[in-house]
Amino acid sequence: MQICGKDFSPSEIDWINTQVKTRPELNRVQLSRLFCRYVGWLKPDGALKEMSCRVAMLRLERNGMIRLPEPRTKTGPLKAVRRTLKGEPRPGISLDVNRAGLMLRAVDKKDAPLWNELVDRYHYLGYSRMGGAQMRFFVHADTHLVALLGFSAAAWRVKSRDGHIGWNETLRKKHLHLVVNNSRFLILPWVQTRNLASGILGLAARQLPVFWRKRYSYAPLLLETFIDKERFRGTCYKAANWIRVGETRGRGKWDRLNTCSQPVKTVWLYPLDKHFKERLCR
Repeated sequence: MQICGKDFSPSEIDWINTQVKTRPELNRVQLSRLFCRYVGWLKPDGALKEMSCRVAMLRLERNGMIRLPEPRTKTGPLKAVRRTLKGEPRPGISLDVNRAGLMLRAVDKKDAPLWNELVDRYHYLGYSRMGGAQMRFFVHADTHLVALLGFSAAAWRVKSRDGHIGWNETLRKKHLHLVVNNSRFLILPWVQTRNLASGILGLAARQLPVFWRKRYSYAPLLLETFIDKERFRGTCYKAANWIRVGETRGRGKWDRLNTCSQPVKTVWLYPLDKHFKERLCR
């Protein structure tokens, strides 16, 4: 079975079951770390890919292929995002984007609740956990908080994107971490400033590789995003020199039955390296 980008062989599945049977003291976290070391399942920075491993093991258990240790702690559904006064609407502001100094600031642990709240209140998709490697940002113009950005792991398979890159299945699995998804972009509704969106996208494209390398020890080569064609035309992405390469089929991340029940979205890419195709297909 292939889960989370890894092919699980029968011998690896047998190894997991053997560990569970013979080592009852192991919990799920310890088991995932042992397995990552056993097969050499690592992130690009050399750390164990244990979160992906735990997701994969849960899928294997649901399919009846392994039996995991009982969880030590119970995890419930995602809690509702808390509402605070900091997230309340503000008086309208208008800025000169050419004079206002735009600044990208990475969200730290203490700021995360505010980022979550603002996205949940004012983004049409609301707040949800982002998958894989990820970073969140506040965007300030002078002293004003004007926008929020979220970047996360790229979609596993997108026909138009993959065709534009020109890689094969093997290279896609190997190099997908070098593609980063712009999964959230929100300009706060009380901010009315011309050309602000494209200016923010340009700033993010210049600075994200630096932030990403600092956190994950490598720099991405390509950005992607998906825009609901029934809601938006992607004008700001076009103005920021992103490339529209096609449309999705509406399948969504977990569509295993090919129901195509999700909105069709346009696919946009932004190269962070002029040799991105050569490097992703190497």
